[in-house]
Amino acid sequence: MDLMPLLITLETAAAATVATFFAGIGLALAVVRMRRFQGIADAIITLPMVLPPTVVGFFLLLAFGKRSAIGKLLLQFDITLVFTWKATVMAAIIVSLPLMYRTARGAFEQMDANILAAARTLGVSEWRIFWHVLVPNAKAGILAGLVLSFTRAVGEFGATIMFAGNIPGVTQTMSTAIYAAVQANDYDLAFRWAMAVVGFSLFFVVLMNWAIAYSGRHRTAEKAGEGA
Repeated sequence: MDLMPLLITLETAAAATVATFFAGIGLALAVVRMRRFQGIADAIITLPMVLPPTVVGFFLLLAFGKRSAIGKLLLQFDITLVFTWKATVMAAIIVSLPLMYRTARGAFEQMDANILAAARTLGVSEWRIFWHVLVPNAKAGILAGLVLSFTRAVGEFGATIMFAGNIPGVTQTMSTAIYAAVQANDYDLAFRWAMAVVGFSLFFVVLMNWAIAYSGRHRTAEKAGEGA
C-alpha cells in the first residue's frame, strides 16, 4: 500500500491549517469590528462552506487557469498552480477557512467588551490586547476552529480533484485515492483509505473535545482560586 496519499494529505492539511489560522482570525476580527457591510462580508467568507466543493474547485480553475488573467500573469514568472501540490493547499484553504472564521468570530463576539476596554484605559497597545487578552480568552473557539479546519482539509475531495487533479505522488490525497480505487474496482484499497480518513478525523475531534473540556476546567479552577 503506497503511503504517498497519506503524506500528501497530512502535508496539505498542515499547510492549509497554518494559513487558515492566521487568515481566519484576522477576518473574524475585521468582521466583528465592521460597522457597515458586515453581513455582506460574512456571507462572502462563509460562501465556500455552503457551495458544493466542485463548484469551488471550478471557480479556482477559472481564476488561476492558464487562460485566466491571473494564470497568464503567473506564467510570466514561470509559476503554475493548476494540477500542482500548491493547488491542493489552495483548495484546502478555501474550503476550510469558513470553519476557522466562524468559530473564531463566535468566540470573539462572546468576549466581555469591558475586559478589552479596561486594557485600553491602561494604555495597552491593540497588538498586545489582541495576543494577550483577546486570543487567550477565545482559545477554546480558536482551538475548535483549528481542529475543524484541519479535519476538513484532511477530507477535502471535490475542490481538490477539480483544481489539483489526482496525480499519484503529487496531488493524490487520501480522498482522491479512494475515488481512484473505486474507479479501478479495488474496494479493499478504497476501504483502507476510507478508514484512515475516518480514523484521523475521529482522533482530532476527540482531541479537540478533550482540550476544550480541559481548558474549561482549568479556567473554572482559576476563577475559584481568585474568588478564594
